[in-house]
Amino acid sequence: MAEKKSFALRIDAETMKAIEKWAADEFRSVNGQIEWMLHKGLKDAGRLKKEEKKKGGTV
Repeated sequence: MAEKKSFALRIDAETMKAIEKWAADEFRSVNGQIEWMLHKGLKDAGRLKKEEKKKGGTV
């Protein structure tokens, strides 16, 4: 598993409330929801390294 880093995040109350609601709707913690949102944003923007194709699969 990848090493995780901690940091403080300042966020306005209205945005936090919306994230809390979304997290509850998805059965995630707020922290998990924020991680998912960041990962999805990076993936959608093409900012993550592409995953290697699994070995032994068809070409």
